Order: sequence, then structure tokens, then C-alpha cells
Amino acid sequence: MKVLLVNGSPHIKGSTYIALTEVAKSLEAQGIETEIFQLGANAIAGCIGCHYCRTHDKQCVVDDIVNDFNTKTAATDGFIFGTPVHYAAASGALTSFMDRAFYSAGSLMANKPAATIVVCRRGGASAAFDQINKYYTINNMLIVGSNYWNSVHALNTEAIAKDEEGLQTMRTLGVNMAWILKCIEAGKRTGIPMPQRENKIATIFAR
Repeated sequence: MKVLLVNGSPHIKGSTYIALTEVAKSLEAQGIETEIFQLGANAIAGCIGCHYCRTHDKQCVVDDIVNDFNTKTAATDGFIFGTPVHYAAASGALTSFMDRAFYSAGSLMANKPAATIVVCRRGGASAAFDQINKYYTINNMLIVGSNYWNSVHALNTEAIAKDEEGLQTMRTLGVNMAWILKCIEAGKRTGIPMPQRENKIATIFAR
């Protein structure tokens, strides 16, 4: 089993990376393989709604890091998306990335567990946390929680070690994610089928 941890910060080894690493260590201690997927500092285009991905094997018309991620989703069992908090919201890069990844390859992530972690200096954590969780709840995914909302408070990488509760929240998240993955795997072995979905009904409210 494998969990993909997406670092939505432009800083490769910044505070968000440290928080994700804390989760990864906890997952690996439970026998779960992990990979940290770095968005980096390059610009990420937003979704333009062209529907290219509908006829091109879930690949986006913009051939960048989103397509690199999409090729990994089918073989990934769980997802964790991490972001710094910018103006009480997720980073612009992660927002554009998730818009395109979920629009083009959301079906490959459906029925799998996911979690959000947010890192901020002081405020805005819960707003950013709620924002990212909405991607999962529209995509038939299971949200994994911890013993507190999944946030760490730090101004820089030196200060993050002082948020002992935040780091414990990360470790607990890893334990919980591993448990959910093992429960899903055990269910498959005993013949419990995946949920059968109705065909999607899409309505509009205009009259």
C-alpha cells in the first residue's frame, strides 16, 4: 500500500514539507510506503474546462506536473495534500493543481482515503483546511482525521519543532490513515465489494 503526499508549498524543504515528513514517518512505521510529491515554485496553470482529459486517458491538455501526478493515482491507495496558508486559503499553486487533477483524474482517486494538512503562522488554518477537504467530499473519497484539525503553526522551519501538539497531530494522522488503508485491504480480502454508484444526475436551477 502506498500514500502520495503532495507538498503545495513553493519551498521544497520548508515547513509544509516537515509536517508532511512527520506524517510519512508515522505511515512508514505502520508498513505503508510513502512518496512526497513536490509542486515546487514553477507556475501551474488553472483548469480551462476544455474537456481534453475526457478523451485523452485522463491527461490534461497542459502537459506539466499535473499529468505526472495523474499517472501515479491509479497505483496510489491514499492521498495527503499539504499547503501553507496564504490569505486564509490554500496556496494558489495547490488550488490550480487540485482543480486540474481532480477534474481530469478524479475517478482514479475515488473511494480512496485522503487528508489535508495546513501550515500557518497564526490564523486562517481552518478556512484553508475546509477548502481542500471539499475536493474529497465531491469525489466519493474518505476523509481521514486526527486528534485535532490537521494544522501546524510555524513561522519557519526552525519554529515548527516547537509546535509539539501540531506535530503529534501529524503523527496521529499517519496512524489513522494506515489503519483505514488496512481496513479497506482487509475488506477486499473478505469479499466486501466497493460501493456501487448510481449514474450521476446533474441538474441546474435555472428556469
